[in-house]
Amino acid sequence: MSTNNVRIYRGLARREHAGWIMGLTPLQALTCIVLAVPVLWTVSAGQFLTALILATICGFVACLVVVPVRGRPAFRWLAHLVLHQLGVLFGWSRWQSKAASGLPVDPDEPDLPGVLQRVSFPDGPVFKDRGRIALIHDTGDGRWGATARLTHTGVGMLSNEQCERLASRLGNLLLSIGHRDVIDRMSLLVRTVPDDGTEYTVWRSKHEVDQAPPLARQAADELDRTIGAVSVRHEIFVTISGTEDALRKPAAAAGGGTEGRARVLYRVLEGLEDPLKALGADSVEWLSGSGLAEAIRTGFNPDSSAVLRAGHLTGDGQQGLPKAAAGPTEAPSPPRRRYDHDAYSTVSYSVLMPEAGTVFGSLSPLLAVKTAGERRCLAIHYEVMDARRASRAVQNYRFRAGVLRDYKSSKGFSASASDEREASGARAQEKAVAAGHSIVRYAAASAVTVPAHWNVEDHAARLENDAAGRFRLLRLDLAQDSAFVAACLPVGVGLPRARGGLL
Repeated sequence: MSTNNVRIYRGLARREHAGWIMGLTPLQALTCIVLAVPVLWTVSAGQFLTALILATICGFVACLVVVPVRGRPAFRWLAHLVLHQLGVLFGWSRWQSKAASGLPVDPDEPDLPGVLQRVSFPDGPVFKDRGRIALIHDTGDGRWGATARLTHTGVGMLSNEQCERLASRLGNLLLSIGHRDVIDRMSLLVRTVPDDGTEYTVWRSKHEVDQAPPLARQAADELDRTIGAVSVRHEIFVTISGTEDALRKPAAAAGGGTEGRARVLYRVLEGLEDPLKALGADSVEWLSGSGLAEAIRTGFNPDSSAVLRAGHLTGDGQQGLPKAAAGPTEAPSPPRRRYDHDAYSTVSYSVLMPEAGTVFGSLSPLLAVKTAGERRCLAIHYEVMDARRASRAVQNYRFRAGVLRDYKSSKGFSASASDEREASGARAQEKAVAAGHSIVRYAAASAVTVPAHWNVEDHAARLENDAAGRFRLLRLDLAQDSAFVAACLPVGVGLPRARGGLL
């Protein structure tokens, strides 16, 4: 639907596993029934005092199971809080790099904290004439992928027609991913880079002309003082991945092992470069081991970006960053509401799409830096369902919407606007899938990072203010370390298995 030539995308906020019985999942409903049995049994036996005591206890447990608190049932909050406190008490969540601990270090072995310990980065064979590409092997989810750095001018200055064209091309790209057998996920990460002027100083020292007029030098120095200190660059990464089950057979035919999986992925990566450039990317650079290590390192330490880029400009960084130096020096036990890494603190959120819909480019305010030295990140993780899963999902969706509407109608209740929207959305989605389109699971995460001596709560509040009226930000308390990986690092980790939305 469009208003003033701006297309509004609706139906993005629907949960995958909506409750059937008064908003409850079958497991929650069964738990409530089991808890009601002893109460009814004692009432039937005439033991009213015992029944009152059991009703109080079982009612409290039922509230823990049923009542949602900021996206999670109260019982799950309680379990996560207990696990978090145990991790802090026994030091399980505290981390320090091997180099800082004085232990021997293998330069080719990543030394990373938390969720990243399950991820390895083996080097694949040579990709055309561009050298070796680092593969991302997520042993926890059983996935293989690769990451590219994009050069893009952004969409802030584009017209509505140009934005609409890019949105259509993004849909075509996701549709093409759904038609490929070996990949099914794409993660897009955009993050700002605080620029302290180091790179510009190196560039200027190499290109400055001694015979330049004094007035030109004075004007350049004034520009440096006024706008150089608050300049912000953007980094864009895209990660493509597929499951081990999908890669196993074609990889065996290509020679097996890591190289076989790499060759199968290379065939897909080569075919994705043109669609990515059609989205406005000027260049697509698939990262090597050192390039991926730099991308992870600058995620943990934003100020290291200027040092690394300056090293590349002067020729001091030609060897690249070893994988062992990709992580932070230390990461103490994370507090409940933020994640501390080296000399920085990060607060991460899950971005929940509005029921009223959104427009292309509406997430850009989440990247609007308000203070020099602040960094913001935005990551969107897509998973394209295959035709069989998509067909089953839309059939279940339409059946559930129809059953609830018919039940209300049989009881004399008129259909609400929400019910009508669900029913029409289910029919439209079923028609789209029947016409050959795909269903996309997605998850969006945003984060703000500041030096540790700053008040991170002030910057988190500014991020929430930028989202107010557009989206709802759900702060990922008790999981800030894992949320940091999903929002700030280009490794393709971040899409949950059991929750999400459907595009």
